[in-house]
Amino acid sequence: MPLSASELHRRGVEAANARRFTQARRALDAASARTDDPDLRARIDGTIAYVLGQTGEPAAAEQLCRAALARPGLTTGTITVLSGQLGTLLSHAGRLEEAETTLTQAIDALTAVGAETIELANCLMNRSVVRMQRHELDACTADLRRAVAVYEAADAAEPLAEARHNLGYAALLGGDLVTALTLMTRSRPTLAATSDLAAAISDLDRAEVLRDAGLTTEAETLLAQVAREFGAQRMRQARGEAEFHRARSLLRHDPAAAERAAHTALRRFTALDNHAWAARAEAVRLEAQQRARPRKPPGAAEFVRVAKTLERSGFRTEAAGLRLSARRDGTGRMPRVDPAAPTPLRLHAHEVRAARAAAAGRDRDALRAAAEGLDLLTAWQRSFGALDLQASIAMHGSDLMFAGLSAAARLGDPAVLFEWSERARHLSQQVAPVRPPHEEDLAVDLAELRMLRAELAGQDWTTDARVRSLRDRVRERQWATTRSGGTRDRLGLAEATASLSGDTAVLSYVFTGTDLLAVVVTASGATVVGLSWPRVRAALDGLRADLDMAALTRGGVMGPVTERALAARLRLLDAELLAPARGAAVDADKLVITVPGALGGVPWAMLPGMVGVAFTLATSVSRWRAVHDSVRTRVRLPESAPTGDGEQVLAELRALGRGARSAQVGFAAGPRVPRAGEEVRRAAGAWPADATGILEGPDATVAAVTALAAEVDLLHIAAHGRHAVDNPLFSGFELTDGTLFGYDVDLIPRVPSTVILSACELGRSSIRWGEEALGMTRVWLHAGAECVIAAPVAVPDDVACELLGAVHAGIAGGDAPAVALATASDSTGLRAPFQCHGNGF
Repeated sequence: MPLSASELHRRGVEAANARRFTQARRALDAASARTDDPDLRARIDGTIAYVLGQTGEPAAAEQLCRAALARPGLTTGTITVLSGQLGTLLSHAGRLEEAETTLTQAIDALTAVGAETIELANCLMNRSVVRMQRHELDACTADLRRAVAVYEAADAAEPLAEARHNLGYAALLGGDLVTALTLMTRSRPTLAATSDLAAAISDLDRAEVLRDAGLTTEAETLLAQVAREFGAQRMRQARGEAEFHRARSLLRHDPAAAERAAHTALRRFTALDNHAWAARAEAVRLEAQQRARPRKPPGAAEFVRVAKTLERSGFRTEAAGLRLSARRDGTGRMPRVDPAAPTPLRLHAHEVRAARAAAAGRDRDALRAAAEGLDLLTAWQRSFGALDLQASIAMHGSDLMFAGLSAAARLGDPAVLFEWSERARHLSQQVAPVRPPHEEDLAVDLAELRMLRAELAGQDWTTDARVRSLRDRVRERQWATTRSGGTRDRLGLAEATASLSGDTAVLSYVFTGTDLLAVVVTASGATVVGLSWPRVRAALDGLRADLDMAALTRGGVMGPVTERALAARLRLLDAELLAPARGAAVDADKLVITVPGALGGVPWAMLPGMVGVAFTLATSVSRWRAVHDSVRTRVRLPESAPTGDGEQVLAELRALGRGARSAQVGFAAGPRVPRAGEEVRRAAGAWPADATGILEGPDATVAAVTALAAEVDLLHIAAHGRHAVDNPLFSGFELTDGTLFGYDVDLIPRVPSTVILSACELGRSSIRWGEEALGMTRVWLHAGAECVIAAPVAVPDDVACELLGAVHAGIAGGDAPAVALATASDSTGLRAPFQCHGNGF
């Protein structure tokens, strides 16, 4: 028996809600052909209008919906449903005020009937989207919570997942990235089971979370995939939205590409006659042109024209941002920004104020505006504890940071430049994390990822759908469970100077985006040293390749050639980068070095001028001093405790601390490293046998190594290491049963005070936003380690074996790690890129 028109319509609605639009259209056309009932036909046409709107025919959709509403004899329920449908179409067209009015009329009519129906919940969902776009977040959330209650009562799993996903999107607009990712990630499996298009729509919104969290590479990859999916389904509006959001993501780091992407989206929206979304795309294009061509930016009149269109369409926040950008050149009055405006908009206002002040030569005003903006960013960061989120969110402060650094460099005041150097280094460390509790589900997910990485060896494992799903779940757990603690203090120059002993100096390197300087701080004062960034950059170009080649060809036919090339490059770096700064600290034989991202790959230990010099690469001087001073409070002093100042006292305090309790030392050797076993046994020989634990062969599992790490004061791992550039917390080293990831470190209840990573690449960091670096060294330091010894490039096994064995002898004898490393290099004659990170003294 043929299906009835009502049954065909029901199936069409189900298919449309699941985004199976071709199937929906077939069922709806068949339903329309089988009925003469004007009421049912009007409902069928309303659903067809929804399908047309979703598949790139918005004008035809609106015309069909209005025609259905105009028919006589419709029931109140049908008129209400069609009104809700029309409101949705108007929303997609960017006609937000009309859409909200129409949807509100439908909601009021359905509410008057008294039943909390699915139709009512659908209208509430659609009105919530309108209110999202108008940034009326309280009203939006109220609609969504009411819809959730209806869907829960009806046991409607798919729309319930969509409503919770949209609550996540509302949280994103409110700046709560953790809640946004949590709700979206947990809703995605239900949505993905509905259809590939439902998954793509979910991914479009999740990409916005990643973008706002500063994970732009991942966001842009996801948006490109989503755009292709929409294109394959002929969903031209949705495809344009994905291209628009990709342009917004590119804006921060590649304005030329952002301009091209925005132009593509603009053409697509114009072809759809969607003036509101076309204005949104044109706004991004103007912002990109302003960034890409600062000497010939678009005129203020163009910004104002597009801002008016955005205002009329209900996109008030974007209109306000564009009006701010129109005043960056210093002309006209600054628009007022509501104190309750979204954080990114308020940050943008500070950026524009700083740019206007700098253009007018008012550097102190520029510093004030930039500092106020960064203080606002820090307040936002207090809601996050996870390391990758804190480092990535610095994206929103990168322009402010470079504005402040540039203004400080122009002033030339050592105190001001040091303050801004510390701001730059401290940005992702301002908020102290609270270590998350051990979560078994996270451990299970990481174990499954290890299995997949082994299964997919030899290929790009990150493209596998299973890996992406697990990766997203791991990130969501980490963001949700790592809470923030108090705010850490920054040292001023006077405090830094007073805290130094006569043999220790601070070299704080500063990169403004165009110029390179160093603030050299000693116990007697501070000096600003100008450096040649073009010459330093020339020496850095190809440095990593030379270092890797020298390690691989050591002792071969090409060995002497590569060694000479590398030596020449290191001499140039020494002359241009180190020697001028050392000249201002001639009496220092211990150095605390802080560097911007531009200098993240410098192998300081291999520079000629560092022979015999103990140094530590501190994440910031403020963090170094805080950890350094904790030695005094951690060690209970006997009556015969030493008195005086400086490094001698601290060394004696360490010795006293060790006397109270012998240091416990752990070693692990990973597979396929020829001399790893020899390396750890040789290093262990420097310590009492009853104070060491060694894991080798089948015993060196992830679980065993993390358990060992929780019990020891010093951990040494010799294994193959890999640095994941796009997602540094998935960096790690290879053990018997797979990779120990950066995320695994947070499962260790108490990390060792000193960690030695004898694994190629694990001293590397990914530079996120100008000054922010993130890698395995930072993961261990973030988790509570005081010092990490690691190398940013390959190190020959025999060099690592001999050099690190000597380092252990020094530490066991009472030397601080940085001193032990410098002494070991001297005594063995080996120059390797191992260096101390954190507090090496």
